[in-house]
Amino acid sequence: MVFEIPIYQVVLVRKGTLSSQMDIIYSSGDAAKLFKSYLHGVDREHFVGLYLDSANHPLGIHTISVGIVNSSLVHPREVFKIAFMINAVSVIVAHNHPSGDPTPSTADKQLTARLVQAATILGITFQDHLIITEQNGYASFAKRGLL
Repeated sequence: MVFEIPIYQVVLVRKGTLSSQMDIIYSSGDAAKLFKSYLHGVDREHFVGLYLDSANHPLGIHTISVGIVNSSLVHPREVFKIAFMINAVSVIVAHNHPSGDPTPSTADKQLTARLVQAATILGITFQDHLIITEQNGYASFAKRGLL
């Protein structure tokens, strides 16, 4: 009996670019500015990854999940898949709260714990998880001691 085994090729496609004045991310505030620009005007939750090299230069930004007004579905494999494809050393993730309240929910905290655990296993530095709002700034899990 002969079995046909599929042969795959992985292709990374650049969708566009995001203009920025920063070529190095020095702080959560720098990342928040990038994410706020990227997420400007969206009307539902978006979960996004910012992927960095060893000197904190952004290698790319990627929308991992688009949800509904107050939630989005995220799995660690989706967060880290692109990190491997672009040889990222570290990642900062963010999602927006269209409600305007940057307070992390219990689900946000649980997801972050899973992402930190996965990053550790995979050998990728998990720098921060940010919650972005249009009106009320952002919340940083690292600054709040939640990593």
